[in-house]
Amino acid sequence: MSLSKSKPKPDQQPESDSNTSLSSSTEIGMNISVQHAKPDNTISDELSFVHDAVLLQETVAAVLGIKCLPKQKNGMEAENSLQVSGIYVDATFGRGGHSRLLLSQLAADAQLIVFDKDPTAIAVAQELASTDSRVHVVHDSFATLTDSLAAMGITQVDGLMADLGISSPQIDDGSRGFSFMRDGAVDIRMDTSRGQSVAEWLEQVDDETLANVLYEFGEERHSRRIARAIKQMDSYQSTLELADVIKAAHPNWQRGKHPATQSFQAMRIFINNELGDVDDFLEQSIPILKAGGELAVISFHSLEDRRIKQFLQRHSKGQYPEDESLPMPPKRPRYFSKPKRIGPSKAEVNRNPRSRSAWLRVATRTDTGYQQIVEQ
Repeated sequence: MSLSKSKPKPDQQPESDSNTSLSSSTEIGMNISVQHAKPDNTISDELSFVHDAVLLQETVAAVLGIKCLPKQKNGMEAENSLQVSGIYVDATFGRGGHSRLLLSQLAADAQLIVFDKDPTAIAVAQELASTDSRVHVVHDSFATLTDSLAAMGITQVDGLMADLGISSPQIDDGSRGFSFMRDGAVDIRMDTSRGQSVAEWLEQVDDETLANVLYEFGEERHSRRIARAIKQMDSYQSTLELADVIKAAHPNWQRGKHPATQSFQAMRIFINNELGDVDDFLEQSIPILKAGGELAVISFHSLEDRRIKQFLQRHSKGQYPEDESLPMPPKRPRYFSKPKRIGPSKAEVNRNPRSRSAWLRVATRTDTGYQQIVEQ
């Protein structure tokens, strides 16, 4: 992942390319709502969270290539199942809301491969796999999509879905470091079993690089001022202490939004290589999807949504940046149909306010053979 070489300008407005923006909620980028949680922080208790998956019906219908799912009668899912065969991928299992609904519509001979970085999410997925032989679990980023599927002998799939962002259980467990409202270690890794924590990175990073990260991945206009304040801290052991330093350094508070929101988002996106992983996943969706296969991706902020939007526009129109300066651009393949954008209903937003910033983008893989575009 590359960082901007130029220094961030405090008075420069962040770019906005869509109706999706940085969430104004206190804790941003969350893709599910938690109704109940036991007070204990053990893994077994984390598995007991009840979730309200965002755009649930819409996403599962989209990945199956239909307008809407059959209506359930008296909770009898099996009697109203579509019984679809094929191979499907849930690239961000989380706590399995989308996967479980998709499974209810799949036939006995279908397969569902689920990916996640988070060890606790993987524990939930493995529990599901132990009761449903159609489920196969990959503890890794969806950026490894092609290689991970190849290791299973799978070269193409019928549908891909991904629900980007972080989950409520990750936020609500202060020890993970995602929250600036609950004290914990400044970790902020999706996968706590590998990689560098934010605390370790902050010990090493210089002011300018930190400022660039805050600006590029958090669209924080006051990034340099906040970066200087962070680097003056004696240690990075407490998320609440870090949030307080950012709060004190921030000169312009937005009503209803914690001043540390964008900085925490930026550090999370950077340390987990979230945007780089999204780019890799999208590019791999072209060769891995069968003709007629469906891609369905939910995003929660403009940095992700912009990437998805531009990727689908480019590959549905056959228009590529490297051709813009050519007098006679070559004919490029169109790998996707015209994409659709779906937002949450008013009823869903009322039921789950965290869904209000979500967008689902959907496109169908065309029958054009895949050709790797090599930049000149």
